[in-house]
Amino acid sequence: MMRLNQIKPADGAKRPRLRVGRGASAGQGKTCGRGVKGQRARKGGYHKVGFEGGQMPLQRRLPKVGFRSAIKSSRAELTLDDLMRLGDAEVTLAALVKTNLVPAGTEKVKIILSGKVSKAYTVQDAAVTATKGAKSAIEAAGGRLG
Repeated sequence: MMRLNQIKPADGAKRPRLRVGRGASAGQGKTCGRGVKGQRARKGGYHKVGFEGGQMPLQRRLPKVGFRSAIKSSRAELTLDDLMRLGDAEVTLAALVKTNLVPAGTEKVKIILSGKVSKAYTVQDAAVTATKGAKSAIEAAGGRLG
């Protein structure tokens, strides 16, 4: 039966730590494997990640890719299925934020045609708009957009 105190790594799996600076006969004497002079030979003398000795580093040489919209965080989309989770029949930005259907920093909301709406909703808030399909679906259910 094997016990926890008897477990050990396989033979040759663990090598002893290399002790540098212990004389020429030890194989890593004098410069301790650091070569001769220069930044990398010095104590604490190394550089930050991506540093290329003053040359323009790769991450700055390559072009930026894509576009990140600054107004994306203030816009939100709302599906008709999400709209059905709204309790009251009047759709306003404040009501949508209060029920956590849109994030708190939202300034404009667009209702998109995805799902079905069976309740008559009134959308009067200027910050809440709808796509053509969503508008026709809301009006078909007896609601209206102002």
